[in-house]
Amino acid sequence: MYESDVWYSGDGWPDARAGYAVKYRLWVRRMSVSAPRMTIRRHLPWPLRAVIFTALIALGGVLAKWAYDIDVRLHEHLPAGTSSGRMEELTGQVKALSEERDRLVSAADAAESQLSIERASGAQLATQVKALESGNAKLKEDLAFFEKLLPTNIGARGISIQKLHANMTTPSQLHYQMLAVQGGKGSGEFVGNLQLVLTVIQNGKSAMITFPEANTADAAQYRLSFRYYQRLDGALTLPQGAVVKAIQARVLEKGQIRAQESENL
Repeated sequence: MYESDVWYSGDGWPDARAGYAVKYRLWVRRMSVSAPRMTIRRHLPWPLRAVIFTALIALGGVLAKWAYDIDVRLHEHLPAGTSSGRMEELTGQVKALSEERDRLVSAADAAESQLSIERASGAQLATQVKALESGNAKLKEDLAFFEKLLPTNIGARGISIQKLHANMTTPSQLHYQMLAVQGGKGSGEFVGNLQLVLTVIQNGKSAMITFPEANTADAAQYRLSFRYYQRLDGALTLPQGAVVKAIQARVLEKGQIRAQESENL
């Protein structure tokens, strides 16, 4: 028995029972909830630790080998004696070439846009030219028509009827066209009206029909007002069974005949 395990009673003598009571209280305290917590640490077995250590060393060797290979490949693609200054120069050249490429790409895009605009403008101009050609052809047709109607004595003073022509378009309708002309220089505007007289055969007898009839609403379409010439073109509706033999056109001014022209059918 150690000295620390000896307990003494009140009279100074060793007391074994008192020592046992104290040890029992200490054991109960350790087994109670208030006892200090214990931490359990698990240690890896040394074979597993050896395997992990070997794997880490191998991984480090692989990384070192990879870095070495990259350095070797980099130096293989560079000329001998390439320094850091040369590297910076080559980097600058690559940057300049990249900028030049971007500039050329932008210029090509701009040229393509301009070409598209010019193509659209060309198509629009082609449409306009086609329209102008069509209009020019129509003007040529009109000019040819007027050339046929133009009189040979255009310089003569006074009113004349030129190029009178009439034909039956249907059994009861007569189409006519002519040109009323005022010759001479310095002539003022002529104001008058047109009168058409038809010689027809109706019911086996010869008769004359005058257009426009007196006090008719269509008299306005026979009015004339021109300085040099006026084109006259229209259609006349005939009575049922009438056959036209001749047509006479008259230009009247204040009821007086200024010019007349006839044509037989």
